[in-house]
Amino acid sequence: MEQTVYFEDYQIGASRMTSGRTITETDFVVHAGHTGDFFPHHMDAEFMKTTPFGQRIAHGTLVFSVGVGLTASVINPVAFSYGYDRLRFIKPVFIGDTIKTRTTISAKEDDPKRPESGRVIERCEVINQHGNVVLVADHIYIVERRDKPKRLGLQRSGPPH
Repeated sequence: MEQTVYFEDYQIGASRMTSGRTITETDFVVHAGHTGDFFPHHMDAEFMKTTPFGQRIAHGTLVFSVGVGLTASVINPVAFSYGYDRLRFIKPVFIGDTIKTRTTISAKEDDPKRPESGRVIERCEVINQHGNVVLVADHIYIVERRDKPKRLGLQRSGPPH
């Protein structure tokens, strides 16, 4: 689905919740293969029985990838992702946990590099089936302004010479 939302249209505090997705054994194996991260925390059930977790924990980058992927339901043709700040792995995620993501517009600011756009910061909270926040990150978007500022030096006040 495509929906055009300009910088001016974003409202601080606006929030949405995604559908859920259950993390599986296959997710662990595929993610380890993609990233090369075969640490025992993710792949060795016997080792993890000796830890306070008692079982394997999902790769933080797996939880991040799935959590962000759940938010990708609407294409905004006047916005693009600038990146993520303040990424934190708050609680472990285990095989069989179901996660969903709540996004909330937390800030809007000018973009110093692009006067025709602004930055929209969206707080992403990945939440497990128990209602616990397991991951937090701030997603930064560059979003076009509906009302673009006039460029200095490009307009003439009189007829051309």
